[in-house]
Amino acid sequence: MLYLPHEEGQGLVEYALILALVTLIVIIVLALIGPAIGNVFSNVYANV
Repeated sequence: MLYLPHEEGQGLVEYALILALVTLIVIIVLALIGPAIGNVFSNVYANV
């Protein structure tokens, strides 16, 4: 017990990495599905 590692910021770094991964996934999904959603809204607007 002479050496105790400092792990105070480890949890914050893990949460930041998870947040970055989720953000990246959301951006990729929106880039793939975004045009289709835009077309749906355009069709709805055109039919109104």
